[in-house]
Amino acid sequence: MAAPILALRDIHLGFGGAPLLDGVELAVSTGERLCLVGRNGSGKSTLLRIAAGLIQPDSGERFVQPGATLRYLPQEPDLSGHESALAYVESGLAPGDDPHRARYFLERLGLSGAERPSELSGGEARRCALARALAPAPGILLLDEPTNHLDLPAIEWLESELQATRSALVLISHDRRFLETLSRVTLWLADGTIRRLDKGFGAFEAWRDEILEREETERHKFERKLVAETAWLRQGVKARRKRNQGRLRALIAMREKKRAERGAPGVVSFTTGEGDLSGKLVIEVEGISKTFGDKAVVRNFTTRILRGDRIGIVGPNGAGKTTLLNLLTGALKPDSGRVQIGTNLQMVTLDQRRDSLGPTMTLADALTGGGRDTVAVGGQPRHVIGYMKDFLFTPEQARTPVGALSGGERGRLMLARALAQPSNLLVLDEPTNDLDLETLDLLQEMLGDYGGTVLLVSHDRDFLDRVVTSVIASEGDGRWLDYAGGYSDMVTQRGGAALAAPERPRSKAKSGAPSSARAPAGLPARPTKLSFKEKHALDTLPARLDGLRTEIGRLQDRLADPGFYARDAKGFDQSVAALRQAELAFAAAEDEWLALELKREELEGA
Repeated sequence: MAAPILALRDIHLGFGGAPLLDGVELAVSTGERLCLVGRNGSGKSTLLRIAAGLIQPDSGERFVQPGATLRYLPQEPDLSGHESALAYVESGLAPGDDPHRARYFLERLGLSGAERPSELSGGEARRCALARALAPAPGILLLDEPTNHLDLPAIEWLESELQATRSALVLISHDRRFLETLSRVTLWLADGTIRRLDKGFGAFEAWRDEILEREETERHKFERKLVAETAWLRQGVKARRKRNQGRLRALIAMREKKRAERGAPGVVSFTTGEGDLSGKLVIEVEGISKTFGDKAVVRNFTTRILRGDRIGIVGPNGAGKTTLLNLLTGALKPDSGRVQIGTNLQMVTLDQRRDSLGPTMTLADALTGGGRDTVAVGGQPRHVIGYMKDFLFTPEQARTPVGALSGGERGRLMLARALAQPSNLLVLDEPTNDLDLETLDLLQEMLGDYGGTVLLVSHDRDFLDRVVTSVIASEGDGRWLDYAGGYSDMVTQRGGAALAAPERPRSKAKSGAPSSARAPAGLPARPTKLSFKEKHALDTLPARLDGLRTEIGRLQDRLADPGFYARDAKGFDQSVAALRQAELAFAAAEDEWLALELKREELEGA
């Protein structure tokens, strides 16, 4: 490996209790692309701040090659002391840097530069900080969650910018697709130390699982040996025999090791309080529209959501994803059109703002509602401490104010609150914000096993691909279209075109900054006919429906025989099960045929 331009050697840092960083080593060479991964609370952001020179470790050495330039993107930037967003970005430029890059990056991130820092939202402040880090084209870029508060077009634009840069990169992100695209080396921070894999993030999870499996085997062997040696000790030790004295010292060392051992990493346990079965039709909207002022957010949108569907809603910031979600769930009335909500719905909502979490409320009170020590999970009482442990909170955190929790911990707390309630419709607005990769894995598995219906707004492409069965995507100008499959399937159906950022005129801008960077890309042409697969399905489904209808009639006639059960109880049960399967298959085929017929009629009438 080439000589490093940034190096951390034997870094130790603790805040009481077990050390957060315990002999960490980190080396970054010219043009190297590293991603730093680990559980929330493992010390990733702290390590990046040490690398940036913002925190002094308890011990260890930091080296930066003379003349090397370094820029750091914090999760919570401070823009105070600057008159405008442009002034803040320009303050990060060094002599000789191109001043036009400051305005270029601001505009590509949807800002004019004339904004006053005190008037920026948290997301806008982070985009300013990202522009400030990118503008100088530094030798080393340290980016802590750079995709937070970015929409999908901005994330994909940032990917292309970072792919083209010559800067060395150290990335922290929960966005798998982003890490897979950009990383060439993976650093895994766990138990206070770093393991290095000289491959990108795409190879990380298999490598990590292999290590964890090997460590679990070694831990199991150690436990067995400790039990055996303890049993030997209880039989008595002949102090005069040196061999037994050595064995005793070895046992004491094993016990010390056991006490010092951090143990296996905790695992989030997601259980949902599933409610009663909803009706087959969950939501049906026909021709709905919604306008705010002169801006059409939703224009003549029609869709049908059935029980068990997992729908992803995607689009640029400002396209109206949350508005569409509120229209679908009845929280907002459309200006025109019809919304029909199905029967027996038990809806639970997770909002992206987390407004319901008061900063002075304790973690335990946030889960129980206050004044109790139990939380109802699916209608069954559980002690709050046990439920907290399912989400990786310690008993000592029960009285911790919500305001003192990290972003990841607040995300887990909101999930814990939402998932405890009985539901058959989960409405999740940006549930992946601030969650670590392992928690995302478990949330994905939970949603895959969830028996109800899911409406999901997310900018996480990998998460969408893994979870949803169809996507509702913004096409601009208030138009929304349904696509079968996940995010990648949507891109394929659009002819390889990702989402285009809408033009966002900024009324607060006072400068003559060019706005070409915010002009929307051209939309791909809508399909004018059914695909070959769809046409084949439409041609063959009627025959399949006829066959299933005949089979259902045959089974119904057989079960109508009053003496059937007395003659053959086992055969009767088998016929009941077969009838149920045939009815389910008929309903699914009928829904597919109706959807294709509607699409055919729409295309022919266009």
